[in-house]
Amino acid sequence: MNYQTFQPHPDLESLVSCYWTLEVPAEPDVQKQRIIPDGTIEMAFILGDDIKRYTSKDEFILQPRAMVLGQTIEPFYIEPTGYVNTFAIRFYPYGFANFVTMPINNLANKETTIELLFGEKTASDLERKIIEATNTSERIEIIENFFLDKLNEKTTINNIVKTTIDALLATNGSASISKILKEDLSKRRQLERNFKKQIGVSPKQLGKVIRLQNALKMLLNKKSENLTDIAYESEYFDQAHFIKDFKEFTGINPKEFLGNENMALSTLFYK
Repeated sequence: MNYQTFQPHPDLESLVSCYWTLEVPAEPDVQKQRIIPDGTIEMAFILGDDIKRYTSKDEFILQPRAMVLGQTIEPFYIEPTGYVNTFAIRFYPYGFANFVTMPINNLANKETTIELLFGEKTASDLERKIIEATNTSERIEIIENFFLDKLNEKTTINNIVKTTIDALLATNGSASISKILKEDLSKRRQLERNFKKQIGVSPKQLGKVIRLQNALKMLLNKKSENLTDIAYESEYFDQAHFIKDFKEFTGINPKEFLGNENMALSTLFYK
């Protein structure tokens, strides 16, 4: 697997986490890959062969070749049909809402074609330019010009949403919403309403995903092999609480995660 990340233009770095590319040669014995929630929204262009996304144990759809994957709160499986070549944009939780008018909760737990988000002509032109570009640098320039033009049209993120996400990211997901809002119930109702619209999940769900991210990175980078230590450092109540959240978002327990062939792609992203 050849996975690379690239940093965005300074005018976009508060909204875009990174651009990434993934190339994997076609293999005769392909393993399904379990993709786990990471708290981000991604736009992806499939430049190689089609990729299956399983909707059940044996049923699948082919992912759109130019799409946005919204916030997810449960794992799912994908499987390449041949050569993998993907160019993608990873947004911060509040980043993508700055570029579209559709409520972000409409994108949750599924793929949405960019045609539905930006219109047929705009989407077709963008996809054609991305496909015809000769290298990653050209693709980044194309997509950044597209995003910067969109930013000039409007800015939509509600300040209370951004403040909450910044607090969750700064505390690795452990900050309580009540503490962030200083017990202001009117703000909490406003936050819940705007969060679903602009982020796609609730503040509590996003906090749980961010906290799990921190624990996963510790596990993968072997900062500790003791699950109790990881649990407490990530501010779970105890090891049982950590394992419960881990299984909720990955479908397996922490010990099964390490060395699991189905987790090779997720492991690559989290490292």
